[in-house]
Amino acid sequence: MARKVGVYTRISRDDEGEALGVARQQRDCERLADLRSWQVVKAYEDNDVSAFKRNVVRDEFELMLKDLRAGLIDGIVAYDLDRLARQPRDLERLIEIFDERPRLEFATVTNDINLGTPDGRTMARIMVAFANKSSHDASRRIKRKHLELAQQGKDSGGPAPYGWRREDRTKVDPKAAEAIREAQREILAGVRLGTIRRRWQEQGLGHPRAGTQRMAHHRVEHILTSPRLVGYRTYHGEILHGDDGQPIKGDWEPINTLEEWEAVCAAIAERKQKHPGKSLARKYLLSGIARCGLCKTKIRGQINQRWEPGSKAAKFSYQCSVVNGGCGKVGRTGPPVDTLIAQLVLEEQRARASVTAIQGEQRWPKETELEQVTQDIAQLVEAERSKQITVATLLQLLPAKERLRDELKLERARFYKEQKQAEAKNDAAELSVEEFFALPVERQQEIVLHSLSAVIIHPAGRGRRKFDPSLIEPVWH
Repeated sequence: MARKVGVYTRISRDDEGEALGVARQQRDCERLADLRSWQVVKAYEDNDVSAFKRNVVRDEFELMLKDLRAGLIDGIVAYDLDRLARQPRDLERLIEIFDERPRLEFATVTNDINLGTPDGRTMARIMVAFANKSSHDASRRIKRKHLELAQQGKDSGGPAPYGWRREDRTKVDPKAAEAIREAQREILAGVRLGTIRRRWQEQGLGHPRAGTQRMAHHRVEHILTSPRLVGYRTYHGEILHGDDGQPIKGDWEPINTLEEWEAVCAAIAERKQKHPGKSLARKYLLSGIARCGLCKTKIRGQINQRWEPGSKAAKFSYQCSVVNGGCGKVGRTGPPVDTLIAQLVLEEQRARASVTAIQGEQRWPKETELEQVTQDIAQLVEAERSKQITVATLLQLLPAKERLRDELKLERARFYKEQKQAEAKNDAAELSVEEFFALPVERQQEIVLHSLSAVIIHPAGRGRRKFDPSLIEPVWH
């Protein structure tokens, strides 16, 4: 009876995502299995996955080890030993399984190593040790090359970041750039990153294979706050600065202005500080805005227990809850209240827009002061480099200048954040009620809070009653 084996294939980098390299490896491994009269029952493929980086988990490699240990396969065929392991600890895990099951088969296309014998294991350990050293050497050379490219403002290659064309990563992709700008406007208008992430996932935005891979929350945040958006060159996540103290500019087209980018970064950072680790998700428009007309406790929306799909009952209601410290005596069907408040708020904002001239964009008044401080820092550094002052003198003068520079940058970011947030929240005047309810609920709440500080829901008495708008009291700013 033919031995049942698994084929393991891996390639560290697949920029195009077409898996051509692993496909070639699989064909060669299957040909070798046929020559040895083994039956290939499963292919384990780790495409675009490093075996050298310690923080990377190879899902298919882990599954293969489990299947070997469980006896589901009787051996492994790989193209080369370094496809399986570039870290000695991974090889030792494999050898441990061969200790437990001595009759396991093992073969590679490029050489003949038997993990079942002491000599074969010794040779395998030596080969993996050399492969590991080769990876370390390559990593060191690549890091040095990337730093040199970064200092010159050049790109380092690889897959194009989202927002730029795949065929030319120095040119902006108009569709992706507009998606980024729209998401940034939503952030400034109060929409959560999680809401944007879900929409991008559904629309296939943000990643070349976003339709098949779940997008991480932090990836969306990185896309919307990346210094690359304003043309800044980074190295290991930090903005690089030249000898003049100014950020090094890359050789690609920017997507944002400095003011837009700083506003978005400040808005996201501010939200994290205000709500650390807290979910800002909302399901209902007036949750936390509505208050009980009797006890004035905040009212939250809740599912109507009598509601069923297709029924005439309302899906949700606003109910004063004893659990939240309320009296429990006031409740109201949700949709009519939401519709009424949306109509009132949009009418108020249209009236305000018709009589108030929208203030034009203002420049931050301390821009000249920041430029002067930045120049002072560059001059101090240059003076020490040319031996006009000592290092001790430089270190006495520099910290105060750097603190002032950082304080001014923070003040500039806060200034433009408030300006851009006001712009984002002032665009509701032209919305219809239908367009309003098509927005994310966080955005709806920001529009309401731009006009109202609360909504008082007064008791309507016992029994079923027709909706009475006079019992809904908006509290205007």
